Amino acid sequence: MVKSFPDKKSSNSQRSLPPSDSRQRVSEFMKSLQDNICAGLEAVDGEGKFQEDSWVREEGGGGRSRVLKAGGVFEQGGVNFSEVWGKDLPPSILVQRPEAAGHGFYATGTSMVLHPRNPYVPTVHLNYRYFEAGPVWWFGGGIDLTPYYPIVEDVVQFHQTLKDACDRHHPEYYPVFKLWCDEYFYLKHRQETRGVGGVFFDYQDGTGKLYHGPSADSPAHSHSDAVGELEPRNWEQVFAFVQDCGNAFLPAYCPIVERRQGTEWGDRERHFQLYRRGRYVEFNLIYDRGTIFGLQTNGRTESILMSLPPMVRWEYSYQPEAGTPEAALYETFLKPQDWLNWH
Repeated sequence: MVKSFPDKKSSNSQRSLPPSDSRQRVSEFMKSLQDNICAGLEAVDGEGKFQEDSWVREEGGGGRSRVLKAGGVFEQGGVNFSEVWGKDLPPSILVQRPEAAGHGFYATGTSMVLHPRNPYVPTVHLNYRYFEAGPVWWFGGGIDLTPYYPIVEDVVQFHQTLKDACDRHHPEYYPVFKLWCDEYFYLKHRQETRGVGGVFFDYQDGTGKLYHGPSADSPAHSHSDAVGELEPRNWEQVFAFVQDCGNAFLPAYCPIVERRQGTEWGDRERHFQLYRRGRYVEFNLIYDRGTIFGLQTNGRTESILMSLPPMVRWEYSYQPEAGTPEAALYETFLKPQDWLNWH
């Protein structure tokens, strides 16, 4: 099939122009990231295999949805690749980047959500994406961990692996993007974070300050302001950073799976896991940018909602019993922490 992408147009800003083969290169990386993650997860699961479902978007583009069900570790997990293009930008993009109005767009990315069966193995989410529209381009995405039972060793190892990947590119990436992650994966109506965070960033085009979020008084905004504008980074530098972030997933997550998959659990742990999965559903349907973008661009609904868990429960006015691990999750692990200086 011959792809017909929207034409690139020159920029009048200080933003560097992407190379002529930018879309092909990012697309190939996102597909290889999907391949590598699926292979690594099948190895750590030991039983399950991903089933692929390719799809085509009528307006332009398509993707590969891969889902693993009833595995040895993962009750359900999905790893998606998509690339879409078209003429009409979704409202969620124009609100953030009005200068993209009137231009055709191209977007590609890889996203993943895993829902393990054992409550001691955390749920994890990843999404990295690239966007071009006329004079603007940017990378975005991130990764965050959602444990049901608090184990400090796992959280510290997860964050340290992400920090190492960020530090290879700039010492302020992790401090800002960690705080931004705490801010983004926050359920305002519950006044709690979704989990223990990770890193999150958006609208990264190598110019200006690192934080481009909506809050003028958040820790991420304050830290980014204190750092000030970074030296301009070109397209190649930002792309290299995103590649390292994507490739950090398996070493960040798989050791946790290997340590916890044999932990014994019973009905109490299972019921709590299913209850906490409800928070995941609430976030993805109310706040998640990827879900909103996919639905606004007429993406494939089955692939967009792949992130939802196969089983979930809600309970009216639940309160964890004092002194239990469930209470510790609420008291400490669902509040932003400096995990790498944990005492």
